[in-house]
Amino acid sequence: MTLHASSDYAYAAPAAPAVATLQHALLWLMGMGGAIVFIEPSPYEIAALTSVVVFAATGLRMRLAFMPLALLLFAVNLGYTICAASLLDQQPIVYWILTSWYMAITAIFIALVISENTVARLHYLRSGLIAGAVIASLAGIAGYLRLTPGELFTLYGRAAGTFKDPNVFGAFLVLPALFCLQSVVSDGLGRTLRSTVLLGVISLALLLAFSRAAWGLLALTAAFMLLLMMMTSQTNRQRSRIVIMAIGAVVAVALILVILLQFDFIRDMFQQRASFDQKYDEGRFGRFGRHLLGAQMALDLPLGIGPLQFNKLFPEDTHNSYLNAFMSGGWISGVFYPALVFTTVFIGFRYIFIRTPWQRPYLAVFSAYLGTVGEAFIIDTDHWRHFWLMLGLMWGLFVATQRHVATVRQAAELDLSQTEGLHAR
Repeated sequence: MTLHASSDYAYAAPAAPAVATLQHALLWLMGMGGAIVFIEPSPYEIAALTSVVVFAATGLRMRLAFMPLALLLFAVNLGYTICAASLLDQQPIVYWILTSWYMAITAIFIALVISENTVARLHYLRSGLIAGAVIASLAGIAGYLRLTPGELFTLYGRAAGTFKDPNVFGAFLVLPALFCLQSVVSDGLGRTLRSTVLLGVISLALLLAFSRAAWGLLALTAAFMLLLMMMTSQTNRQRSRIVIMAIGAVVAVALILVILLQFDFIRDMFQQRASFDQKYDEGRFGRFGRHLLGAQMALDLPLGIGPLQFNKLFPEDTHNSYLNAFMSGGWISGVFYPALVFTTVFIGFRYIFIRTPWQRPYLAVFSAYLGTVGEAFIIDTDHWRHFWLMLGLMWGLFVATQRHVATVRQAAELDLSQTEGLHAR
């Protein structure tokens, strides 16, 4: 990779057709592979490492605009590594540290890739994510209905799909669901029908994961995204369609939910999971009690306690990514991790209303990312592959939008100067 200080806004030269095809295929595989993580190494790791090699060999440029992202990621992982120094004789700790650095590298890689040839590359990555979500959803539904042997694709009576945890499974499905929802409310009839079917499959699987966080995440991010789509629509007709289709989607979900709750095995689990009265949330050492106790510890421990040590002092893990940053990486990671996350959120709001060819998918990515940032207060998201994928997408789209705006401005200035030249004659 080479650093270009003076060409942040220059468009990349188009790759040869064969190279571009290979690049697009690898991006599709990365998106799809992110849904199959119950085996190690997962297809995501294979596709990601192959993609890094191929893109680096065919021209991958590091721009100055990405230096804040790179420095923040470096600081976060430096804190983790320093605090784990005395624990590196334990293999799980070494694996955890390597995974953290790997996630950071994938985020930077995605940012670099998406910042150039944005429309095509984003299209293939988006398509891969939806395909992966459908595969994982079908696996989860089949497992829940006992169509597969044993506990395959399920955990604790909940659909887990091709994931190890139903909560991560449910959270992963949110962004692909938002992409499908966008198509339902804004595309032509053929794509709308196809996306409706895909959205139905993904939503059913998400319901059967019985993850309260994922349910809330989908509901809130979908509402927020649709609101942004209405605010950025150029015509009243588009706004009206969004409202009508959104109302139709809510009604359809309500009817399907009523039908599904007629089955005892679904209704019982739904009632259990929908309750706010969960034993593991309550008490001094419950989820929220641990948050308070951990926060008090963080103030007194500049070097934290190291990765994977919290559950040795408390009944469970932190279930709070920001607290986990303090516990695992001390004050260094504890400060720079939220700085990284919320700096991205702050910058993200600035680009909502800028019209670009990728504005619509940007709204979906931003909504899902913002929702996951909120979810991180009640669950550990810091090693979720799709979280770092979204982080990289956000920064890649930031830089792509900057370049697009600069190009449009330059074209407008050129047209203006040519017009003035004609008048002068």
